[in-house]
Amino acid sequence: MMSSNWNMSVDSHSPDGNPAAQPDFQRQARKGVPEVIIAERKTAEQALDIVRRFLEATGRAILSRVPPDLEARLRSEFEGQAQLEWSPEARAAVLRLPGTLPPQSGGRVGVITAGTSDIPWAAEAALLCREMGCQVETVYDVGVAGIHRLWEPLRFLLEEAQVDVLIVAAGMDGALPSVISGLVDVPVIGLPTSVGYGMGGKGKAALLSMLQTCAPGLAVVNIDNGIGAGAIAGLIANRVANARRGHAFGAPIPGGCQPGGI
Repeated sequence: MMSSNWNMSVDSHSPDGNPAAQPDFQRQARKGVPEVIIAERKTAEQALDIVRRFLEATGRAILSRVPPDLEARLRSEFEGQAQLEWSPEARAAVLRLPGTLPPQSGGRVGVITAGTSDIPWAAEAALLCREMGCQVETVYDVGVAGIHRLWEPLRFLLEEAQVDVLIVAAGMDGALPSVISGLVDVPVIGLPTSVGYGMGGKGKAALLSMLQTCAPGLAVVNIDNGIGAGAIAGLIANRVANARRGHAFGAPIPGGCQPGGI
């Protein structure tokens, strides 16, 4: 069902008229997923310009894959103007103007990694889920090389946290998402990572293994696509949260979640 809060026009009133970027300020309202500024391959000035425009229009800016020089600029240029939340594992950042509150949707997401080396992309996914209003529980380093480590954390996610969806990040052979998908009754999103070497390395074997799964209920994003995994998980969890609230209070809740100030 298409949201009534949508607008196909692009922003034509940027402060400096810069044609290099056309920020989609209405994406959160229209799509339920906020735009994320991927800083990789942008100059620091381009990224900072987009950040300023998002802060002015929505009160919030989200960045992924932030290089060290841009991190330093974000800390210095917005000090005293916006609150900076930094994810060192993902090298991702969220800036908020005073009075712009983090969203709360009621969605519940679990994020699992096979190894410690998979954390950067899992953290990227978790950050976006939180910015979509979801409560996120993380479990790291429970891969198939020591599968006994998985049982208690998985029980917690399903029985106590009662997550609506799981993101499972794995490199190397990429086996963990299939294992988990064969055990649980919630959707699983496989996130292949570029951890691995030699033949099938850099995530290729992990991606192909997940695509060839025979465990039902597993969907797969591209290698290292933490933002893509987080967007899908957040949409699923928020739809389930809306249904939960509708059942509890007798009326459906409109889709999407907006933080204060947007």
